Amino acid sequence: MTTNERIQQLMNERDWTEYRLAKEADLSQSTIANLFKRNNTPSIPTLEAICRGFGITLSQFFSEGNFVELTDEQKELFDKWVTLTGEQKSLLLELVKNLK
Repeated sequence: MTTNERIQQLMNERDWTEYRLAKEADLSQSTIANLFKRNNTPSIPTLEAICRGFGITLSQFFSEGNFVELTDEQKELFDKWVTLTGEQKSLLLELVKNLK
């Protein structure tokens, strides 16, 4: 699947028009229209803006399987997780395993 086909797929899943994608991605409508009319591949910054508009990451954009969108709380947990030491991660995992 090409990048533009993937963008179109995500638009179809959300029942979005090119106009809606442009607004959500904070891009000009002509930028989005040109992707499809001229079959241009978007630049990385444009693709990042499109992904933000869809509420997904670049990784999720390029994933071939289903992906899970994280809630704000889950994102916060992952952001905090990466700052922990190995020992802190082990202790936290043990705590979570023992919660019921």
